[in-house]
Amino acid sequence: MRIMISADMEGATGVTWTADVQPGTEPWQRFRRLFTGDVNACVRGLMAGGATEVIVNEAHSTQRNLLLEDLDPDARMLTGRHKPLSMMEGIDAGLDGVVFLGYHTGAGDEGVLAHTYLENAITGVWLDGVPASEGRLNAALAAEHGVPVLLVTGDDRTCQESADYAPRARRIPVKTAVSRYAALCSPPRRTAAEIEEAARLAMGTAGATTPDRRPHRIEVEFDATHLAAATALIPTVEQVGPRRVYFDADTMTEAMCCFKVLTQVADKAIEPLYG
Repeated sequence: MRIMISADMEGATGVTWTADVQPGTEPWQRFRRLFTGDVNACVRGLMAGGATEVIVNEAHSTQRNLLLEDLDPDARMLTGRHKPLSMMEGIDAGLDGVVFLGYHTGAGDEGVLAHTYLENAITGVWLDGVPASEGRLNAALAAEHGVPVLLVTGDDRTCQESADYAPRARRIPVKTAVSRYAALCSPPRRTAAEIEEAARLAMGTAGATTPDRRPHRIEVEFDATHLAAATALIPTVEQVGPRRVYFDADTMTEAMCCFKVLTQVADKAIEPLYG
């Protein structure tokens, strides 16, 4: 059984603030250890449940946050940026399951450090008309390749949302959201035990499923008009409002590749102070 952990950081144990996940800061150095602890707990549980190979895909920001020297030796880590499928690189490699670890809610939603790809320029994303977090987008990509989502960890709102896009997955809320920058957090000794046990039990639903391959539409709304205008220059992307664009794609893989380009173009169009 080959399992991938797509590991984001905003939903890791204890994380509540920008500096907690911003590479180079003192808080980030601290929370790298807690983040790695969540991953290791998941690896232990997956292996205990029957996994034969676990690949950890570093999915946050620079994608160089986890401490390789502290990683459980039963896992291997895919680290570094410019991966074609980013957070989900490797999902097309014959996997039997994927874990969304340290995930968060999407842009425009309530939850700790809620956003979708860009921290504050995107105010909403919709997949086929449904509000979409990174979790929903990535679950659709996994489904296209017949890979079930086994487990989701993050704050309580992230776990609640995942019940819709991954109803068979197990869920471990490591904190309860109070605001975008505050949460009631469980200590790492407790969250590690909960993640490990959930991962072990989640292996009971591992195994390839029938691929769900179909066309998709993604809509994106920005907080400024010039970002919509900039992204509308991308072939296939259409502007449908002062701050909103959309595009259609024949597959979810193509949709996510286009979405990645769209966010990169928007990011480069953001100016200091006024955005």
